[in-house]
Amino acid sequence: MEMNGKSEPSEPVKDRSRDDAWATALSPCDLGNVSTHINIINDLGTQLANGKNQVRLDLLKSARDLVRALETPRETMIRHCWAQPSAFIAIEIGIKIGLFRALSLVEGSKKASDLAHKLNVDPALVGRILRHLAAMGYITETGADEYKPTKFSTALNIREIGDGYPLVTAYVRPAVDQFPDFLEKANYRVPTSATNSPYQFAHNTKLNMLEHLETDPINFQRFHNHMGGYRQGRASWMDTGFFPVQQRLSTGAESHPGAVFLVDIGGSLGHDLEEFCGKHPDVPGRVILQDLPSVLNQIQDLDPRIERMAYDFYTEQPVKGSRAYFMHSVLHDWPDNICHRILARIREAMKPGYSKLLINENVMPATGADWQATAEDLMVMITSSSLERSEDNWRAMLRDAGFKVNCIWRTDNALESLIECELDTSRLEI
Repeated sequence: MEMNGKSEPSEPVKDRSRDDAWATALSPCDLGNVSTHINIINDLGTQLANGKNQVRLDLLKSARDLVRALETPRETMIRHCWAQPSAFIAIEIGIKIGLFRALSLVEGSKKASDLAHKLNVDPALVGRILRHLAAMGYITETGADEYKPTKFSTALNIREIGDGYPLVTAYVRPAVDQFPDFLEKANYRVPTSATNSPYQFAHNTKLNMLEHLETDPINFQRFHNHMGGYRQGRASWMDTGFFPVQQRLSTGAESHPGAVFLVDIGGSLGHDLEEFCGKHPDVPGRVILQDLPSVLNQIQDLDPRIERMAYDFYTEQPVKGSRAYFMHSVLHDWPDNICHRILARIREAMKPGYSKLLINENVMPATGADWQATAEDLMVMITSSSLERSEDNWRAMLRDAGFKVNCIWRTDNALESLIECELDTSRLEI
């Protein structure tokens, strides 16, 4: 604009789209449905006394829905970028210095400075770690520089719970952090090669994750402890109401000397078989745990009924004609072509019309997948170029490997499923 021959600055044009974007970012995500979430929570809260775990899970989901509805996008971003990463590393540091054990040794509150003195650690460090963990709800603040443990912080003293934190930092996080670079170099194609995974890219190794971990005995042990923690608290396939062991396995099983009832392939430290022997002590036949020698050597205590057998699942299966061959969370670590190699060794050992293959894995639903399953799906893609398979994925892969799916036994939230298979006798020439 010109006035009296002079140029005057124009009034700035307001960027309404940017204002609208900030209005979105700074307002609650779903304020209109807050009352609906509260009503659902109140209703579910009255049902908790019936003791059904599904009610607890539904209530937990509704509580998360309420938090997401109240939280602004900006607050969610800060939680993702600042609060959660710093809480994770604070927990790991606390585990390494023995902070949570010291916090739980004596009932009641403790001064951060007293804990630091006991642990011979800088009081300022301990105080700042505890302050953030209290703000996140992982411990309880009871006064100035004073804290007491929660069930969660006390549980971190269990190795199966606590060992996952240093393990993830040392071995998984590098692959997670470099996954975007891997995808960019791969033109954003899903990885499917067991020899070229994001994990191998991040660690600059030709070894797969398990082989790589085996070179580090401390973290190899942490991995198996972590897998033990992963299994705890989930529905167990051998329980009444999940899979009818008596009807589908015990009935018709051979009982002659030397008969084998169950072989757990890649069974780690024997968590599943220990549980199985406790719940089904009278099954006929032998129960065998198979894994690599480096894994079996870590076992400190095992039910004497369980036989240990060193075995590499790429090689010929030495146990022939078992009533059942079982794998828990093994095949999700491998792409289909490797699964076919593993399954071929089992197929060769099975007795047609008698032996069964039991696969204890996630079966991803078409909709409404649980966050634990979707997280695992991304993790196995990063660490193993694999996936959590849908029912169609499982049926196609098993069909191509020469198996027939008899039934898929599921829990309510589908986090645990048992795929019951037998040999497809029409394809034995495969």
